[in-house]
Amino acid sequence: MRKIGKLNWAFSGGRIPFDSTGEEPMFNSHDKISVLNTSEEEANIEIFIFYGNQAPVGTYEVKIKPQRLRKIRINDLIDPEAVALERNYGCYVRSNIPVVVQFSRMDTGQNANAIMGTMAFPAD
Repeated sequence: MRKIGKLNWAFSGGRIPFDSTGEEPMFNSHDKISVLNTSEEEANIEIFIFYGNQAPVGTYEVKIKPQRLRKIRINDLIDPEAVALERNYGCYVRSNIPVVVQFSRMDTGQNANAIMGTMAFPAD
């Protein structure tokens, strides 16, 4: 199958709430990216997190097997450091081969009624 997608992706509307309801991980609030690799070679993904008042954090490295979809919870990115809760952030995703990226959010906090939304923008 041919490669589809872009090498660079970005979104600017991330925020992982501190409070949520339900048992982890099914009903816990989270931000997530889904990465689709349609090619016949492995994709090496680098993720960088940007905050409003500090230097970017990264590189978070993830591999996506050929012809696979992988969902990555932003909450699970902990090396080199955990992504901060209750802080606005943006995310830049860079790949060695074209991939398709989608960002999604689920907020089950006390002030939300299971808000869910999706977005992603190719950066090149």
